[in-house]
Amino acid sequence: MEFIVTTLQHHAELAIFLSLAIGYWVGVIKLGGFSLGTVTGTLLAAILIGQLGIEVSPQVKSIFFIMFLFAVGYGVGPQFVRGIASDGLPQALFAVVISALCLVSVYVAARIAGYDVGYAAGLLAGAQTISASIGVASDAINRLGIPPDQAKEIANHIPVAYAVTYIWGTIGTGVILSMLGPKLLGVDLEAECKRYEKEMSAGGPAGGMQSAYRRLDFRAYKIRDQIPPGTTIADAEALHESIEEGVRIFVERLRRDGKIIEFKLTTVLQPGDVVGVSGKTEVLIEKLGKYGNEVSDPELLDVPVEAVDVVLTNKAYNGKTLIELAKTDFARGVYLTKITRGATSTNIPVLAQTKVNRGDILRIGGTRANTEAAARNLGYADRPTNAADMVFVGLGIVLGGLFGAIVVPVSGIPVTLSTSGGALIAGIIIGWLRGVYPTFGRVPAPVLWFMNNVGLNVFIAVVGITAGPTFVAGIKEAGIGLFLWGFFATSVPMLLAPWIGKYIFKLDPAINLGCCGGARTSTAAAAMISEVAKSDIPLLGYTVPYAVSNTLLTMWGLVIVMMVS
Repeated sequence: MEFIVTTLQHHAELAIFLSLAIGYWVGVIKLGGFSLGTVTGTLLAAILIGQLGIEVSPQVKSIFFIMFLFAVGYGVGPQFVRGIASDGLPQALFAVVISALCLVSVYVAARIAGYDVGYAAGLLAGAQTISASIGVASDAINRLGIPPDQAKEIANHIPVAYAVTYIWGTIGTGVILSMLGPKLLGVDLEAECKRYEKEMSAGGPAGGMQSAYRRLDFRAYKIRDQIPPGTTIADAEALHESIEEGVRIFVERLRRDGKIIEFKLTTVLQPGDVVGVSGKTEVLIEKLGKYGNEVSDPELLDVPVEAVDVVLTNKAYNGKTLIELAKTDFARGVYLTKITRGATSTNIPVLAQTKVNRGDILRIGGTRANTEAAARNLGYADRPTNAADMVFVGLGIVLGGLFGAIVVPVSGIPVTLSTSGGALIAGIIIGWLRGVYPTFGRVPAPVLWFMNNVGLNVFIAVVGITAGPTFVAGIKEAGIGLFLWGFFATSVPMLLAPWIGKYIFKLDPAINLGCCGGARTSTAAAAMISEVAKSDIPLLGYTVPYAVSNTLLTMWGLVIVMMVS
């Protein structure tokens, strides 16, 4: 045991990885549906290990935190810009109001309780579950012009307040929005979601858009003599097409006189032709049986079929509904199965009137020729890759950091975004540009996860290890009052948010609570709301507020330091 302790004290890198291992293990353990999460798990593990008196270079913390903030900005970039520049503006403004309310509630609590800057910053991070603000607040404290020892003592109060207030920050937000939210709005959330889904399904097939376009079957039919003379492939497809009823078939290949030939939509079908046709199984059996006999033709049906993620970047289709996209030429032979949106990869309901936005990821299936045509028109195929464009990542962080390092004196107080705040802004810009011009700045999802998740947790591990020796004393000093003020700072904004959304911003009851969850950047709350609603409809209001509030709440780490100091 002595060997282990001595080794950890002399090799801080091992202490960091031990904190990560324990934190990730403990963080995912669920008790009654609740888990601490990897961030809190890592913090508690690091605080425990920090009791050994381990010194870690502050540069480690800075490097991983700036990497984390860039990843945050990159992930929310498309939705952030859409929120402030298009039809997402009401939801974006709602997020600004709720974020400001969260800041004010923390400031009021800190002032009444008499907390110093460190406790106030930790209260913000924990009660509003915005771990990213810890680093921004720490940088701001170090720039207050106070002695280094005093700055370190104040900064060590941040993880104390964060750990004490985080649990209710997570549980409380979900409980208030999912259980009290519908009562505050005076609605039956499940019924409202069904009503909204019905409205959004207008013009679509009775079984829903997924039932119309999800199941792909591929069969071969030999054309009989009953086919009307002069019938082209386009005529044959149109004869059985009814987008509203979910009936669509497509000729994918054609065999004539024993040979597989190229064809156009204007090609005239002849008796004896064998066509490879895709569509819903029941439609193929019911409709094509009138004009052809199903045959076995392995060669004709040997067509590359794939499912691929397509990132929507084409401005012409931004804001279009799915029913509008289904009527485009490039939708021929393509089957939509899933839509994900935003940094949290939120699942968006696939309904006829669902609007797609630039940056959305559309999961489509079909023959490779058709999926490639759709990808070219919509944006680009996001095929799996391991390589990140580190040129733009590196330059983005550097340029953002240089911008953030600019200091502007305000009433004698040096105000700056800090290098980490600048990296956040750079990430937003590059993430948005990547969504519009997909030829550069690629960061694959696994790399983004590492930068985001591991980057933050390494930073938190260093914070916990550094604060470890003084953590217990901080808990004793703050007492139960810290938890109660955290309860206040979490609960007040979430109790008011549904009413603000209802009476001021006129948000639809079906998405109101989703907007509230997004404005508090609470993925757990969004999941609890969807569970109560028995629908993903509330998530339609989640992504834009999340993108805006994730940025603002992070920067509030700087603002709360200025306000309290």
